[in-house]
Amino acid sequence: MMTEIQQPTNPDHLDSGAKMHQLITELYPICRSITGDGVRQTLRRLQSYIPLTVHEVPTGTQVFDWTVPKEWNIRDAYVKNPCGEKVIDFQKSSLHVLNYSTPVAAKMPLSELKQHLYTLPKQPTLIPYRTSYYQENWGFCLTHETLQRLEAAEQAETGDYEIKIDSTLADGALTYGEFVLPGESEETVLISCHCCHPALCNDNLSGIALSTMLAQQMSAHPRRYTYRFLFIPGTIGSITWLALHEREARQIRHGLVVACVGDAGAMTYKKSRRGNAEIDRAVQHVLKTGGAPYKLLDFSPYGYDERQYCSPGFNLPVGSLTRTPHGQFPEYHTSADNPEFVQPATLADSLMQYLAVIDVLERNRTYCNLNPMCEPQLGKRGLYSALGGRQETQKNQLAMLWVLNGSDGQQTLLDIAEKADLPFTIIADMAQLLLEHNLLALA
Repeated sequence: MMTEIQQPTNPDHLDSGAKMHQLITELYPICRSITGDGVRQTLRRLQSYIPLTVHEVPTGTQVFDWTVPKEWNIRDAYVKNPCGEKVIDFQKSSLHVLNYSTPVAAKMPLSELKQHLYTLPKQPTLIPYRTSYYQENWGFCLTHETLQRLEAAEQAETGDYEIKIDSTLADGALTYGEFVLPGESEETVLISCHCCHPALCNDNLSGIALSTMLAQQMSAHPRRYTYRFLFIPGTIGSITWLALHEREARQIRHGLVVACVGDAGAMTYKKSRRGNAEIDRAVQHVLKTGGAPYKLLDFSPYGYDERQYCSPGFNLPVGSLTRTPHGQFPEYHTSADNPEFVQPATLADSLMQYLAVIDVLERNRTYCNLNPMCEPQLGKRGLYSALGGRQETQKNQLAMLWVLNGSDGQQTLLDIAEKADLPFTIIADMAQLLLEHNLLALA
């Protein structure tokens, strides 16, 4: 579903969109995988933006039912035709190599080579993204048009193709990045993104860029919660972190998995396994009151790392806030998911949605009305004159009455906002005003 993107008017948000897009462009050429120097290089570049701590978990480490795999690195790869011309070249696109390919140096006819070639016949101009993480194999990805040209050339000339994959698959480590922002409480908000895909901007780099910018902006403000930002390889990364940090995992009170936040689709929220956790309600409220189209999805055990955080043994309140979900845009896992596909305006809009959700989490408190016997007289306290411009006065006055009536020591501000069908920001602002006039107290 495509929708008109709300153009950010705040200069800081406009600047953030441009900065996120620049970071995506900077990271795009790096060949990443679930392990290896591509991940390390990516995390080193992020360290120039935020003080990221980099962790290494050795090959062979047992993490629940999984084992940290061998480390994969690649320097070069190509296929040369019988005339010695490079017809597939890793240096032109890291997608050209089956990710995690074992090293190869051989010559063979096209008929044999074709068993190791991957194309998209229905998208003949695009290079697919393919992997072989847990079953040793080698291969090349190319456009279907290129394969057809090779097949046509084979009819005119015969000879072997030269294949070279200069890679290593050996004992090493799984690398991930972590940045923790302490808050007033050890209760934690988790922001998790995957950092393992090469040359894919929406499905991977947009999540990295947004998480980095969010960490920068959160660093500049006081925080009720502690914030933990994870930059991890997909699946094996979250499993590894959970296996090694069970105590820290139990402190997670809210969490979001970040991916696919740079395309022009409507915002989409996949709920946590709990379905009605505070994070689920906060996101739904922000999307509902934001005025733009959005989609809600129930939890399913298929997708990104939310399925690990929400596994039955943990059942953490972690959802996934994206734009168009994975697999539902034609550019997904192809060479078309490039820097032109993601745009600064959509990145900035996604960041605004995340900041709005965090604002709900940070300000959602439970209050007691200190003057519960009928309505207090607001005029003599100067509260009517403090309600803002004429157009806003009626809505703010209604919000104030809702806060006073709902602050019974049981209902949170989010409860009140949902009942009043008013944006949380207005409810929270009115609660702060009443607090300053000694009409409310924290429960």
